[in-house]
Amino acid sequence: MSEFWRDRSVFVTGGTGLLGSWLVAELVNRGARVTALIRDGVPQSRLYTENWHHQINIVRGCIEDLPTLARAINEYEVDTVFHLAAQTIVGVANREPLATFEANIKGTWNLLEACRRVGGVSRIVVASSDKAYGDQEILPYDETTPLQGEHPYDVSKSCADLICRTYYVSYGLPVCITRCGNFYGGGDLNFNRIVPDTIRSAFHDKPVTIRSDGSYIRDYFYVRDGVLAYLHLAEQMERKEIWGEAFNFSNEIQIKVLDLVHKVLMLTNKTSLETKILNEAKHEIKHQYLSAKKARKLLSWYPQYSLEVGLQETINWYYNFFKSL
Repeated sequence: MSEFWRDRSVFVTGGTGLLGSWLVAELVNRGARVTALIRDGVPQSRLYTENWHHQINIVRGCIEDLPTLARAINEYEVDTVFHLAAQTIVGVANREPLATFEANIKGTWNLLEACRRVGGVSRIVVASSDKAYGDQEILPYDETTPLQGEHPYDVSKSCADLICRTYYVSYGLPVCITRCGNFYGGGDLNFNRIVPDTIRSAFHDKPVTIRSDGSYIRDYFYVRDGVLAYLHLAEQMERKEIWGEAFNFSNEIQIKVLDLVHKVLMLTNKTSLETKILNEAKHEIKHQYLSAKKARKLLSWYPQYSLEVGLQETINWYYNFFKSL
């Protein structure tokens, strides 16, 4: 394993989240000195259930608080920042757009401004989303696709993405942006998402509920591939020519929600379960998936997990999780 991360001071926002908890674990395993910003205590997060919190520094606070961010970056002499904290649920954004804008837009400029003021940070990786592109007629999205979100969550990501760009162009801040599809994997405690909810239904032999009409097409990205992509991008930022750039990370598989549900039920041997289609989804993009050609070409990056392998590992994690409750 590369020695790149050994003894490197790394600041992770959103440490209790799906991606954050897996990233913290991998960084600890690679010898990094990790500091995580945590707003809420989430006892069932992998950060706590697998005891990673005992091996890192924890800063209590939120990304809307600039002084807290500046203090953490300064006092822990942070070299690398992974900004993952965000309000990520589309339904929550539709109900409370201002809180989503505060977290996703203000939180991003606070993080970047803290890095600019304190200085000394050598690389910043900011999590945007495929939703930043909005609804597009030409697919797949590549990094030249305009950022034109229209609904609250999508707009929050479009704005945050552009703010990152201006901090690079105007201040030379060493920032790169990731745009990934829908993350899935063990440890996602947002059971309104299709993968964990379907697995939970399979475990308890209950009907599967689909909020949309089932025809929405998405790009699903395994969290362990996401962690490797983020680390690889950060390592590649030794090359200043990629600063300020955005990169799509994807296994480039487009799949309908209903087909994904059927795949999970097949892997859990629960294909006889009833599927209830509510057709209640509002303010969501119907068809989206990403091209990762730029990441392959400029970063020599490739995904390591197939959809089937990722889903099977995810199912195994949740089955162990539910058995422990």
